Amino acid sequence: MKTRMLTPVALIFLAAAFLCLTLAGPAHAAGNEVTIKGSTTVLPIAQVAAEEFMDRNPGIKISVQGGGSGVGIASLLDRTTDIADSSRKIKGEEIDKAKAAGVSPNEIAVALDGIAVILHPSNPISALTKTQIKDIYTGKVSNWKEIGGPNAKIVAVSRDTSSGTFEAFETLAINKEKVRPDALTTASNQAVAQTVAQTPGAIGYVGVGYLSPKVKDVTVDGIKCTRRTIQSGKYPLARELYMYTNGKPSGNTAKYIDFVLSKDGQKLVEEEGFVEILK
Repeated sequence: MKTRMLTPVALIFLAAAFLCLTLAGPAHAAGNEVTIKGSTTVLPIAQVAAEEFMDRNPGIKISVQGGGSGVGIASLLDRTTDIADSSRKIKGEEIDKAKAAGVSPNEIAVALDGIAVILHPSNPISALTKTQIKDIYTGKVSNWKEIGGPNAKIVAVSRDTSSGTFEAFETLAINKEKVRPDALTTASNQAVAQTVAQTPGAIGYVGVGYLSPKVKDVTVDGIKCTRRTIQSGKYPLARELYMYTNGKPSGNTAKYIDFVLSKDGQKLVEEEGFVEILK
C-alpha cells in the first residue's frame, strides 16, 4: 500500500485545525468556572466557601457577586449565573417567569439566619416588641420617647426592595405594610450596619452575621437573636438562606454546593456568624 503524501494546501489546513484546537483549550477550561450572584446576606457564606473550595480544587474557579436576592434570581432566569443566592424563597411570579424561560429553579437551604434589629450604641433601649418595630417602620412612632426611650427623632434605616432581607423583614416584622416614606434606603447589610453605627437615633435590621460591637442589637418580643434561638425557631425573625440552581446541580456546581452543605462547609457558616442547617 502506497503512502499518500500530503499536498502543501492540506498541510496548511491541518496546521490551522491544530491551532484552532489548541486555542479552544482555554475556552473549554472556562467550563471550570462557577458563577454565583445574589443576596448580600448569603454573600459572606458564598465567598468564604468559595475561597476554601478553590484551595481544595485548584482547577475550579468560583466567581461570587452580590446585588441582592432579586438580582440573583433574575440572573438565574436569564442564565447568567450558575447559582442564585437568596435570603428569601423564590416568588410565584418568578417561578412563572422561570417556566416561560425553560428554567427549573431548584431550592437548596444552606444556612439559617436571624434578622437582628439594631440601634445606635448610645440608645438606652435594649428590648422592642414586634408591634413597636412595626409602628416604627410604618411611621406610627417617630420619636424614641413614645416607646420609653430618649427624646430623639427615630431614623429608620431599611433595605431596597430587591433585597431578600427586606422582603423577609416586611413579612416577618411589619406584616407587609408599607415602610415609612422617610426611611433611609441602603443597598446591603453592611451599609445598614454602618449607617446605624454612625447615626444617633437610628434603627436598622441586618442578618445575624453582620452584628458587631459597633451596633447594639435588641431583643424582639423578649427573645435575643442567637444561634440557639434561631435554630429552635423561637426567635421571631428567623429564616432560611438559599442557593438556587437551574434544575438539580451537576458538575462543579454540585461539588461546590455539596461542600457548602458538608461538615466543613457548615463550620464556615458558623464562623461567619450564621447558623448551620440541622440534618
